[in-house]
Amino acid sequence: MARKHFFLLAVTSLLICSAVADWNILHQRKKNNVVSGSGLKKYCESWRINVELNNIRGFEVVPQECIGYIGKYMSSSQYKADCERAIEECEVYLSSCCDSVKGGEGKDAWIFDVDDTLLSTVPYFKSHGFGGKKLNLTSLEGWMENCKAPALDPTLRLFHKIKGRGFKIFLISTRRESLRDATVDNLIKVGYHGWSGLILRDLSDENRRVQHYKAEARQKLVKEGHNIWGIVGDQWSSFDGNPKAKRTFKLPNSLYYVS
Repeated sequence: MARKHFFLLAVTSLLICSAVADWNILHQRKKNNVVSGSGLKKYCESWRINVELNNIRGFEVVPQECIGYIGKYMSSSQYKADCERAIEECEVYLSSCCDSVKGGEGKDAWIFDVDDTLLSTVPYFKSHGFGGKKLNLTSLEGWMENCKAPALDPTLRLFHKIKGRGFKIFLISTRRESLRDATVDNLIKVGYHGWSGLILRDLSDENRRVQHYKAEARQKLVKEGHNIWGIVGDQWSSFDGNPKAKRTFKLPNSLYYVS
């Protein structure tokens, strides 16, 4: 009897694990045969929204059926409007919470991501399948070295507003240290200047999870006495871990996932 009970428990556990591993909106939709016609647009919109909600994590490529949809969204006025709205909320927070900062001791800080927060990689992905192909890091870094990434205009505006209020601005990026000169040149070229620190990954950070690398960078800032009022980024891994900012603001990005 005990042996039979153990066998049933083992089978049940296996089925549960299989169900968890298999849970994916794409898989479920295919099983139910609803990814077709008008249902495809709804599915792709659902996939995009669940990426933004951080329900879908760790994806390596955009679902094949949704490449066209995601490409249109990331190139659209709606994407620009969504970014603008997020930045407007950031500006509301800035105007309502931080009057005491101006003229302070210079230890109040904001943090920005670089790619798809300050600079846009959409032009690169437009020429490389809009996330439908597994990322070729060598190719992407070659594009970054050419300093052709445009600014996200709402974030450029916010950057200078925050700087004008007396905050220290720190840029924490997943870019490698070897891209420092190109990154600085690109940022200045499109209108960013006056940040207090640009933190890039060195060799010791190569194999670390992004959320741990960025959390440790924040820890160093806090140990130096900085108060982190806000973080603006396009990836959830930019906000995970401690210490946390008083507020975080996420920009949309359905092209890739960085953990």
